[in-house]
Amino acid sequence: MLNKWLFKQVDNSALVVFRVIFGLLITIEAWGAIFTGWIRRTLIEPQFTFNFIGFDFLQPLPGAGMYWYYGILGLFGVFVMLGFKYRFSMFMYGLMWTGVYLMQKSSYNNHYYLLMLLCIIFTFLPAHRWLSIDAWRNKKIRSISMPRWVWLVIVGQLWLVFTYASVAKMYPDWLDGTFAAILMRGKKDYWLVGEFLQQEWIRYAIAYFGLLFDLLIIPALLWKRTRWVAFFAAVFFHLFNSFIFHIGIFPYLSLAFCLFFFSSEKINQWFLFRRKPYYDAGEVIVPAYNKALIGILAVWFVIQLALPLRHWFFKDNVLWTEEGHRLSWRMMLRSKSGRSTFKVVEKGTTDTIYVKKANYLSRKQLRAINSKPDMIWQFAQRLQKEYAKEGKDVQVFVNAEVRVNGRPRKQLINPKIDLAAEKWTHFKHKDWILASDLD
Repeated sequence: MLNKWLFKQVDNSALVVFRVIFGLLITIEAWGAIFTGWIRRTLIEPQFTFNFIGFDFLQPLPGAGMYWYYGILGLFGVFVMLGFKYRFSMFMYGLMWTGVYLMQKSSYNNHYYLLMLLCIIFTFLPAHRWLSIDAWRNKKIRSISMPRWVWLVIVGQLWLVFTYASVAKMYPDWLDGTFAAILMRGKKDYWLVGEFLQQEWIRYAIAYFGLLFDLLIIPALLWKRTRWVAFFAAVFFHLFNSFIFHIGIFPYLSLAFCLFFFSSEKINQWFLFRRKPYYDAGEVIVPAYNKALIGILAVWFVIQLALPLRHWFFKDNVLWTEEGHRLSWRMMLRSKSGRSTFKVVEKGTTDTIYVKKANYLSRKQLRAINSKPDMIWQFAQRLQKEYAKEGKDVQVFVNAEVRVNGRPRKQLINPKIDLAAEKWTHFKHKDWILASDLD
């Protein structure tokens, strides 16, 4: 029964059209990073990058290497769009993208994580069996259908992302409009809409529309009676986010996913003018590897369900500690700012040096380090190694104060603990992070 449900053949027009749009968007993402200066600011200017802890071996290429890296990355995006060597191109884009994602955290964004997951998923989907160079060259792979599990995986992944994003918004500073007001305050100088966004009712409209949109958009798109209303709400929501927050390709990628909720007749009518739709004949094609596939999909979704929940198993509030924040669809949820001083003391002496962070960090890194405990720890480790090269055995103490959502600054790091001597633990609370008073 499960096999019949998962492997029933359905029309693949949405998958095919999405592949073309997806390829175009990831090409823009890669080559856009070159022309906007993102690569220079994030990967070339810094003396070092704050990689995900445990991935220290991932370092930017020297000289102009990262420009070439992103040039090749964009080329693989073009190949995905054209359906040329599709699986290899999708795999290589995903591999290279994952490398950069784990290489630095100064420009961390949940959307970058989503793109990494999508690259993994789409490497294994039959998105190249129509409207592709691969299908043109090899008639044997041509098909106008796909197994139902493909659609279920895509919609299921989206549902998880949006649902967790909505649940994460259910905390006091979001519900009372505090954070929305802070967000809009930074947009006061925007042409035409800046002053309008400062009105008090706007903060509540943004807060509750955002929460309800994330919670209901997938069910509303699935239900035929609300599909068009949901689609127009999605157009407004994502274009608003693109204009106001400048978050790259994600709004347009999200709109492209709407294809999977419309009928194959509509998709063929709008995009594939000469292709006949696949008429449901109840065909079921069960591959020999069906049990392995079901097992892999089950493991994938268990991981996707579990990762965003892990912050509940850490002590204190994730808004303060950041423990469990990443990989959890906690998108644009809080405003954090802070200040920090790093004090280096050579063991056995009274020699004390107050580190000038600007001598080590780029402007982007300076903005990020003050409120991120993991980056503070990494910088302390970096300082210890730098002084060790000079033959000095040092301790590193940090005095950091952080403001969350406009609250008064409060001490984040225990200033009496030598962070250079602390070991990092991925699944245990760090005792050198002081307690917060957040609800």
